[in-house]
Amino acid sequence: MFNFWRKEPTREQKMQTEEQNLQDGKNENVADATNAQTQNASAADTATPAQAPQESTAPTAESKSAEQEATPAAEQVDPQVQIATLRAQVEVLAKKSQEDRDRMLRAVAEADNARKRAEADVERERKFALEKFVKAIIPVYDSLDQALTLSNREDPATKATLDGVENTVTLLLKELKAMGVECINPQGAPFDPNQHQAISMVPSAEVPAKHVLHVMQKGFVLNGRVVRPAMVMVSQGAPAATAEAENNAS
Repeated sequence: MFNFWRKEPTREQKMQTEEQNLQDGKNENVADATNAQTQNASAADTATPAQAPQESTAPTAESKSAEQEATPAAEQVDPQVQIATLRAQVEVLAKKSQEDRDRMLRAVAEADNARKRAEADVERERKFALEKFVKAIIPVYDSLDQALTLSNREDPATKATLDGVENTVTLLLKELKAMGVECINPQGAPFDPNQHQAISMVPSAEVPAKHVLHVMQKGFVLNGRVVRPAMVMVSQGAPAATAEAENNAS
């Protein structure tokens, strides 16, 4: 109904339309070629890594022989030699271990001996710490004892004094004994050179030979150690005349 309004294209417009269609066809062909090249390149790249491991296959027999020839000579040592070497090393280590053990035992023994010596020194100092004090107090005892020996106990004027001195001597000996000090009075006892000091030997028919006849000065002992030996006179036994008379009488 409205076709009479539509204009027919001119010749120039038809030629432009055909040229435009040809140009669009060329562009499509170029795009198709480009896509084909891109696909081929991606396929080649994808195939290359897959083929690479195939080229690096297992080593050939020649490479194996070359590696065996290149093996160090130390890896091909005789097992017997290795065993002998290990045994020698074990013996050296065992010897060193024994030496270290002996050294340790000697060190322990020396330490134990040092400890025992220290304990003995401490005990000795504890037991004999009063030795100087005892040596200083002995002359006091000697003076008191000499006063009792030389005084006349029958004199009423000095009897009370002598009783006081005797009590003082008794108390002094008691206190010294509590400290480990003992008085040596070997009257009539066998002579002991470890505790007695003989100043002379006198014949005596009353006291057996080699017995203490008279005590000149009493001795003192501190915890078994002699602080001062007792000065004594030793009996030689009966005189020769008395012995001959007794023999004749028998």
